[in-house]
Amino acid sequence: MLFAPDTVVALRSTVNLINTAANGEETLATVQDLDAFLKAEQFTGSRVNTPAELNSVKRLRSQLAALWSADEDTAAKSVNKLLADAKALPQLVKHDHWDWHLHATTPEAPLADRMGTEAAMAIIDVIRSKEMDRMRVCAADDCDAVVLDLSRNRSKLYCDTGNCANRAHVAAYRARKAAEGE
Repeated sequence: MLFAPDTVVALRSTVNLINTAANGEETLATVQDLDAFLKAEQFTGSRVNTPAELNSVKRLRSQLAALWSADEDTAAKSVNKLLADAKALPQLVKHDHWDWHLHATTPEAPLADRMGTEAAMAIIDVIRSKEMDRMRVCAADDCDAVVLDLSRNRSKLYCDTGNCANRAHVAAYRARKAAEGE
């Protein structure tokens, strides 16, 4: 395995958060949308369920999206800022159905701080492992969603938000057939 299981979960949640604003679509438009997102991601801890909380998560999403395509030095600075702003103090915890994993904030910390810290802690592992090239933007020309490539051969090019891979494969097939017909 390339990364610890909690790191993979946090990285995938980060991708899913960033991709809530992919391709000009906003899927975190309401507090209820945020509730559904957090439930799907099995994100725990306290909530205030307010528009302000939603807006703080959207601000975090923008920070994380910028980090996704940043160079290593810029990513490290951004990660350190996220951790410092949240006054992070890493510790091992076990709760609910999760085995031992890292938390760096209390369950009562503001949602965006907890989400940002979790993402930052995961990206620390990516940076330390010299694996920043696994954080990509979808290869489809008409898509700006992000991709986390955890494949052994580093071959994942397309996002999971739509049918980007399928569309690309169909277009390549049609181009080959058109070329054969000439």
